Amino acid sequence: MAGHSKWANIQHRKGRQDKLRSKLFSKLAKEITVAAKMGDPDPDKNPRLRMAVKEAKSQSVPKDVIDRAIKKSQGGDAENYDEIRYEGYGPNGVAVIVEAMTDNKNRTASTVRSTFSKNGGNLGETGSVGFMFDRKGEVIYPASVGDEDTVMEAAIEAGAEDCESDEENHRIVCADTDLNDVSTALEAALGESESTKLIWQPNITTELDLDSMQKLMKLVDALEDDDDVQRVTTNFEASDEVLAQL
Repeated sequence: MAGHSKWANIQHRKGRQDKLRSKLFSKLAKEITVAAKMGDPDPDKNPRLRMAVKEAKSQSVPKDVIDRAIKKSQGGDAENYDEIRYEGYGPNGVAVIVEAMTDNKNRTASTVRSTFSKNGGNLGETGSVGFMFDRKGEVIYPASVGDEDTVMEAAIEAGAEDCESDEENHRIVCADTDLNDVSTALEAALGESESTKLIWQPNITTELDLDSMQKLMKLVDALEDDDDVQRVTTNFEASDEVLAQL
């Protein structure tokens, strides 16, 4: 899905350029702690923890921060987080999925609802936009890892469903339940990935003009600024001209 791929690139560049590293590290560490607490503290025996650690490493989270997050999960004083998914609409009716981890559901729900309202959107009921997305696994490699044919062949052999390549990276998509196996096979063939995670991939998209895109970015930025929000996904589609003006 071109819109999703471009949006991923926008998020990626933005993350590298201006996101507060401490806030990003904190969110990644929280995911590691929750994954380790829910399963085995050994990443080799816990697929979810393995993915969380890999994603943290791809964002340059220091090893001591990762180790501390895992150790924290084994302590009796580790916080209990609930995983919650919120669904709503942004500018021009674009679908928005917000994934959060919180120790206070009421606080998070109130903040998310307020953020939607203040930025031209509205929070919907669970399932209101979820049907516009499919749960998938996504593995990203830099373009330098190999040409399109080489990566496509590796993706097919690993059991992936699709592979998109552009001048910046290769994006490999698989069934959500296959992510651990596919990423392991790809790692053996291509080396360490740049990113490995579960995503919501749009199956229906909404076309946005420049004004709507700017409003959407403002909403997404405000949502991502919330410490309880782990990630935000939308189903926007925009022309290259619009994206170039952002």
